[in-house]
Parts: sequence; C-alpha cells; structure tokens
Amino acid sequence: MKNHPIALASFLAAAALLPAPSAAQSYPSRPVKIIVPAQPGGGLDLIGRTIGGELGRALAQSFIVENISGAGGSIAAMAAARAAPDGYTLMVGYVGTHGTNPAVRKLPYDAIKDFTPIAMVGGTPNVLVLNPSVPATDLKSFVEYAKKNPGKLNWATGGVGLLNHLALEQFRAAAGLEAVYAHYRGIGPAITDLLGGQTHVLMPGLAAALPHIRAGKLRPIAVTGLKCHPLLPNLATFEEQGYKGFVGVQWYGIVGPAKLPAEITKRLNAEINKSLASPALRERLSGEAIEPMPMAPEEFGAFMRADIARWTALARERHISLDD
Repeated sequence: MKNHPIALASFLAAAALLPAPSAAQSYPSRPVKIIVPAQPGGGLDLIGRTIGGELGRALAQSFIVENISGAGGSIAAMAAARAAPDGYTLMVGYVGTHGTNPAVRKLPYDAIKDFTPIAMVGGTPNVLVLNPSVPATDLKSFVEYAKKNPGKLNWATGGVGLLNHLALEQFRAAAGLEAVYAHYRGIGPAITDLLGGQTHVLMPGLAAALPHIRAGKLRPIAVTGLKCHPLLPNLATFEEQGYKGFVGVQWYGIVGPAKLPAEITKRLNAEINKSLASPALRERLSGEAIEPMPMAPEEFGAFMRADIARWTALARERHISLDD
C-alpha cells in the first residue's frame, strides 16, 4: 500500500508525456448548428444546407441548419457572435451581414472583430439589365441615351443600401448619370415592375435575372467581376467596357464566433475547400449562378475587410445611410 503514491505519481508523469488529442482531432463530437440569416429557400439557405451536408458527410456528424431572419441579418449575426467559440455554432456570413450592412448602418455587432472567418464558398455577380424598351445594347449606348433623355428612365433597387443599390450607385457615379429611384422591398417586386415597364434599369444578382434574360424579357448590358460569367459568356464585364473597379459580387461564406480555435478553423476550411473542388457541388451551386471562390481563412478575412471598406467609401461619397 505504501508504494501506491509512488506508482500513481509515476503513472501521472508518464501520462503527461503522451500527446493529448487536439481539439480538431476530437471535433465534432456532437451536432453542429449552422445559422442561416434568412428564411428557408433562396441562396443563403442553399449555401447553409449544401455546406452542412458536405461537412456532415466529411466529418461523420450532423450539421443542422437554423434559419434566423430579421433586421437584415443582424439577429442571426448577433446569435452567432454571442455563441461559444467551440466550433458548434457556425453561420453563413454573406455580403449583407459582412459587407454592405456595416457600410450603411450602425450594427449591434462588429463584422470583423466579433467573428472568425472560416471559408469563402462562392459568389454570383450583379448584372445591369434593362427593360427591352430602352434602346441600348451596351454601357456606351446606354450612357449616351440616359444623358440625352434626362428624367426619362426610372431606376429600381431591391432596397436602400443593399448590394444591388450600391452597385448601381457605383455605376451612376462613374458614368455621371442622374437617376430617379424606385426602392422596393426585395428584388422580386423590383424585377416584376421592370418586366412590366414601370421601371427601366436594375442591377440584381445574376441568379435572379437569368431566367428573364434567357426568356428575352430583360436585356443584360454588363456584368460585374473581372471575367465573363460562364452562364453568359458573351456578356462583357464593366471592366471590359471601360469601367474599372466593378468587382463586387453577392458572396457567401462560413464564419464562426471570434476566437474560434485555429485547428478547428483550419479543419473546417480544408473540408469546405475540398468540397468546392467537387464537380457535383459545383453543379449544384451553378443553379444559383454561384461560382466557387475557395480561400484560406486569412484570405477570406482580408476579402471581408476589403469589401466593407469598398462599400463604406461609396456609401459616404453618395450619402447613403439607413441611420438618417
């Protein structure tokens, strides 16, 4: 019996020399929640459920989507920011929650400091479309027509301060055009009135506009990004038509609360990037015109900071604020 303390001490000393399992090796040991800042359906929900399914298969654990809508994504963002940084609460962060919203309104969260960037998933460009009654087929002819006919065109947006509004303002500033805006509550009603001829100019995400473009009911004249989109290979970019800096996209990624362990972040990033290389996943994302944009966590963080800076500068220049 007297030898027991010595034996115990020897055992503990030997155990201390054994490599302890890392957080990443044991993660995830229970279901993981992915917060989607929108109601079921649409691009955000697609990303959450698609990436959740991919991670579930790769990591042999359940990834459960929780839809939290309201306040432009702020309610969902706060829920994610306040969660324990253990990898069991993730969020679909996108251009709204981590790009344009910080540029045009005061938020109850810091889009950079309160989150850990995990992985960029992909993005869809914005496309400048016209009602076919407008006699223009490219940016040059459109600008000429707009300047010769001041006040004749009605410009539409899906809402003040959203990406489709800010992108139009970026173009309007670059081209020196005046505009009379009709701000709608969502891109759907804006497209409906554009189709009906009540408005003439809109710059939605490609996924929303594509069916109407293919049907010949809307005329595309330019697309954002640095290269032509594969779904519209003959449509020139803004860059190709002489307007530089039009790189904004409707992007989607996965974020977690601040101070997420680096090992967990890297493991999730690796699995998501591996999935993005899959032809099957690429085909599924193409249904929303989303092109994969794999990045390392550090790259994704830098991308978000640059996006916020871009839209903040534009919003200040054009005096766009939802707090006024």
